[in-house]
Amino acid sequence: MFKVPSEPNDGMQKQGSETDIDEGLYSRQLYVLGHEAMKHLQTSSVLVSGLRGLGVEIAKNIILGGVKAVTLHDQGTAQWADLSSQFYLREEDIGKNRAEVSQPRLAELNSYVPVTTYTGALVEDFLSGFQVVVLTNTPLEHQLQVGEFCHSHGIKLVVADTRGLFGQLFCDFGEEMILTDSNGEQPLSAMVSMVTKDSPGVVTCLDEARHGFESGDFVSFTEVQGMNELNGTCPIEIKVLGPYTFSICDTSSFSEYIRGGIVSQVKVPKKISFKSLLASLAEPDFVITDFAKYSRAGQLHIGFQALHHFCAQHGRSPRPHNEEDAAELMAFAQRVNAQALPALQQDSLDEDLIRKLSYVAAGDLAPINAFIGGLAAQEVLKACSGKFMPIMQWLYFDALECLPEDKEALTEDKCLPCQNRYDGQVAVFGSALQEKLGRQKYFLVGAGAIGCELLKNFAMIGLGCGEDGAITVTDMDTIEKSNLNRQFLFRPWDVTKLKSDTAAAAVHQINPYIQVLSHPNRVEPDTEHIYDDSFFQNLDGIANALDNVDTRLYMDRRCVYYRKPLLESGTLGTKGNVQVVIPFLTESYSSSQDPPEKSIPICTLKNFPNAIEHTLQWARDEFEGLFKQPAENVNQYLTDSKFVERALCLAGTQPLEMLEAVQRSLLLQRPETWADCVTWAYHHWHTQYSNNIRQLLHNFPPDQLTSSGALFWSGPKRCPHPLIFDVNNPLHLDYVMAAANLFAQTYGLMGSQDRAAVAVLLQSVHIPEFIPKSGVKIHVSDQELQNASASVDDSRLQELRAMLPSPEKLRGFKMYPINFEKDDNTNFHMDFIVAASNLRAENSNIPPADRHKSKLIAGKIIPAIATTTAAIVGLVCLELYKVVQGHQQLESYKNSFMNLALPFFSLSEPLAPPRHQYYNQEWTLWDRFEVRGLQPNGEEMTLRQFLDYFKKEHKLEITMLSQGISMLYSFFMPATKLRERLDQPMTEIVSHMSKRKLGHHLRALILELCCNDESGALTDA
Repeated sequence: MFKVPSEPNDGMQKQGSETDIDEGLYSRQLYVLGHEAMKHLQTSSVLVSGLRGLGVEIAKNIILGGVKAVTLHDQGTAQWADLSSQFYLREEDIGKNRAEVSQPRLAELNSYVPVTTYTGALVEDFLSGFQVVVLTNTPLEHQLQVGEFCHSHGIKLVVADTRGLFGQLFCDFGEEMILTDSNGEQPLSAMVSMVTKDSPGVVTCLDEARHGFESGDFVSFTEVQGMNELNGTCPIEIKVLGPYTFSICDTSSFSEYIRGGIVSQVKVPKKISFKSLLASLAEPDFVITDFAKYSRAGQLHIGFQALHHFCAQHGRSPRPHNEEDAAELMAFAQRVNAQALPALQQDSLDEDLIRKLSYVAAGDLAPINAFIGGLAAQEVLKACSGKFMPIMQWLYFDALECLPEDKEALTEDKCLPCQNRYDGQVAVFGSALQEKLGRQKYFLVGAGAIGCELLKNFAMIGLGCGEDGAITVTDMDTIEKSNLNRQFLFRPWDVTKLKSDTAAAAVHQINPYIQVLSHPNRVEPDTEHIYDDSFFQNLDGIANALDNVDTRLYMDRRCVYYRKPLLESGTLGTKGNVQVVIPFLTESYSSSQDPPEKSIPICTLKNFPNAIEHTLQWARDEFEGLFKQPAENVNQYLTDSKFVERALCLAGTQPLEMLEAVQRSLLLQRPETWADCVTWAYHHWHTQYSNNIRQLLHNFPPDQLTSSGALFWSGPKRCPHPLIFDVNNPLHLDYVMAAANLFAQTYGLMGSQDRAAVAVLLQSVHIPEFIPKSGVKIHVSDQELQNASASVDDSRLQELRAMLPSPEKLRGFKMYPINFEKDDNTNFHMDFIVAASNLRAENSNIPPADRHKSKLIAGKIIPAIATTTAAIVGLVCLELYKVVQGHQQLESYKNSFMNLALPFFSLSEPLAPPRHQYYNQEWTLWDRFEVRGLQPNGEEMTLRQFLDYFKKEHKLEITMLSQGISMLYSFFMPATKLRERLDQPMTEIVSHMSKRKLGHHLRALILELCCNDESGALTDA
């Protein structure tokens, strides 16, 4: 009697207690950290001391991250100045303990993380209960006391501080921290083409792609033929010799290399050592955030120590923009510098920098706290998990470019506190900017992770919170469980609600004065009647919070057309970027684009997979081709009388493929019962994993040679083997269960989850013997596929057409196309993908992928973590300060890229738009010709008049004129068509060519033209 497996399996072994991690909640973060790092987080208790704006930002991020427990410590009470950045304090909380007020609001973020408070002194017995201690807004004397205790007791320490436009971060993770993975990147692999017998041996990889390794990496080998000593050895350290070569150990005594082999990068744990705070204070190492300010880290290291001395003496920070306090801080800095060790001592202090530190030190800015808080929280996660390279050991940051370009604009009297929620910001920028921020009208596109963080920052800085101000936010998505891990404005009870509405309501709790209008719309041509000329013309700026390039490009075009500033940002795991687009000053988002993703050749997917990515993409294509496209085609056939005619007009073999698919769905494979669906799935399993492989091996036997005498099955071509169905193999049964249930769904039939019953049913299904056929053409390359003549026998098409049942006979019947949904574990979608892919991988001896990795690749999931989002949005909002003030100098703005895993930061001046010229007229992408379409007599301009206008007014002869994808005029247009079109009004031509009626909201047409000047030189506009 055969044994029936009770649980679905993906071909991988289950690991330990993975079920303890809520993958529904943490799915996007798991793709950043991995399961092992997450398990370490769940055993780590963290203390966050200081619950002002910086402390609450760090606490929020590590609670979302999923540590074991968080304790909030603060002995202070809420003040008006705290409200400028502490988003969990309300005006009614003034005078209450900051930690106690914040605790219930932070605890809501993650039900898996207990959040408690402590308001006593940081005594040693208390500190010893934590794995990580975070100090914020703490006097240097207390930092040193806690730092010495933590260092000597193996407790990891993070010290973070922000002062106005300045930030500081310090890490001490002990003298023997184990780093398991320094960068978080997927291990690289390459195919071997040669290994020499030498000391050291030199490995050459196939020249399809660069190996990507670096000297010092460790690698292992598999599938090497001949030099078997390499297979399964301990990881070998390499030295890179070139893009396709590297050296390894002494191979001179090894066997001769014959062929093949895969070399894979291995992540080898290593120890790293930190100095204590006291030792590192005297001899610091710096991580640079802005290489244009390379020398500032040492200056600010002195400046922050001087600031601590000032605060200790006066019991307060220097007064905003007060010259007396600035001079005193400078004197403190001179004394600190004079006593510093030679490694730190500055040749001369930057007096302007130290004075500005004094001017703004009393300030408390939400964007600076978001940036430093995001970084600090990521360091906490590194400390807990051993994943990613920590900051070694000091980081300083400043955003002085945010100050007014007019250096005389701010004086002490303009920055005095007014006992309101913006005091911490007014201390830096003065009250005039605060009023201007309140009047702003901004359009936020997207209310996901970046959108939530932007709204929080908008509320804290007061954007759109005054008279006539407003934020419009649009997002068509609803909230899912996986969003809760980083979209911190949402709670479990908000799942299925609209993101835009929920975010608007939540941010109103943070600042009741913010005025947010929420919409559930996409931004696209179809919504231009909503987001029309008057909408955009009333805006002061746009902030994108998008997750796809197409919508980014569309919004960029709108911003260029309406000449509005755009704040653009994005994240990918620990990586993030910010781009600021300023009319006439910078290039636009569209000016430069990433290269397109490298696509997998069709023949590789279909016949010659060599990586799990290939089998997963094949499985996704299978899903669409079995459970979506056939059902859509059948429904079109039944409801659209012109469907067959249109199908017959398609190119190549498409008409035959489409009609055969409809015939299969309606006649040959149409099931009546659940048993029929199981039978279909069983037959399809044999077709894909046995019969097709046997046909492939019939065409290309394992010992086949190419015309050059080389083995056909070598290099990237892995010789496959057919599978034999085994009902006791969980993966085989997984496939049948998933495929049968999905097939049943497409016909509206009831499925089943009874694996035992299906196993019994399969015993009675007969599979006919398969005999490979001669004359079957299998293309070896995409080039060969393209060159193949695709002729279709017309008589076969007519025969198929006649065989199809008439739609009248099937009145009332319809099929149900299935749209792939990766996040529902009960719908069989991922069950099918994982089983289909891993069976295909087994055919070609490719290591399988577990469900987690399969979901990442097949679902095209973007890894995400709250820390990166918080930090990136902090940088976005620093640019917002500049935009609102109207900075006009290109060097005032900063585009940013960072990777918190490395850690690496690059802040650079945006590029100016490329300049072009015709005659003596210079122009950029921000310039355009504006032509009045309505003439003084009230009649609309015709095409002839439009062409004449450019000849007369600009001495330019238009050679081509288009609108969108519609060509309105070209010099090579047939004469009859040209005569007909020349005297037509422009709007009539556009409507006719685009086959769309122009909407009443449209006030202008955007036309693109190519033209020649009088010398015949070509100009685009």
